[in-house]
Amino acid sequence: MSPSPDDHESSRSGSELQPRPKSDVPIPDSDEATPRPLAFEADGVGERLRHADEATLHEAPFGIVRLDDEGRVEFYNRYESDLSGVPPEEALGQDFFTHLAPCSNNHLFRGRFEEGVEAGALDDHFTYTFTYKMRPTLVDVRLYRDEAGLNWVLIHKR
Repeated sequence: MSPSPDDHESSRSGSELQPRPKSDVPIPDSDEATPRPLAFEADGVGERLRHADEATLHEAPFGIVRLDDEGRVEFYNRYESDLSGVPPEEALGQDFFTHLAPCSNNHLFRGRFEEGVEAGALDDHFTYTFTYKMRPTLVDVRLYRDEAGLNWVLIHKR
């Protein structure tokens, strides 16, 4: 004889609800599933740069240049290429301060970079005017050295 619906209800009412067993299938964190685009003014953007893939760096709505400790270009994104007129592949290996942007070869720009490299910590933000091979162009600049020791120059046209 099969139990009636009333019998089934009465047997359920006496027991407590038990939580479902935890799934062994990982649920991705929402930030990882849909990465936020890079933003010039965002807190933590410097650390996000080294974890971003090359396509993400090229798609950023601001210039991104990675320099070695001597100021030679290791990465040059499309935004910066469009701003300067220098293709990314031609910028690689060039000295940023003497060949690509000699107007930045001064204490205000290069000096801050060198002081940060020497100190092993760099996180600076200032307004600057580029003048080399272009009309004077007002930009915001962020200089950043990440935890892995990579140096980043972020440039956003005003």
